[in-house]
Amino acid sequence: MPRYEFRCRACGATFEVNRPMAQAGEPAPCPQGHADTVKLLSTVAVTGRGGGGSGAASVAGGGGCCGGGCGC
Repeated sequence: MPRYEFRCRACGATFEVNRPMAQAGEPAPCPQGHADTVKLLSTVAVTGRGGGGSGAASVAGGGGCCGGGCGC
């Protein structure tokens, strides 16, 4: 189940809520009881095992203007 991060505008607390994607936009009350909260933009981390080496260089995939597939 996805985890969404919220920040309370009243006390500044940051907290996380686990809920289905269908409920992602619904408000979430602060654990301190405040109702004025805002959903934060979260980053996504994708990890896994791929062939061809280890470390950040193998994850990057070559770079370049088009991802490195054309050799430019």
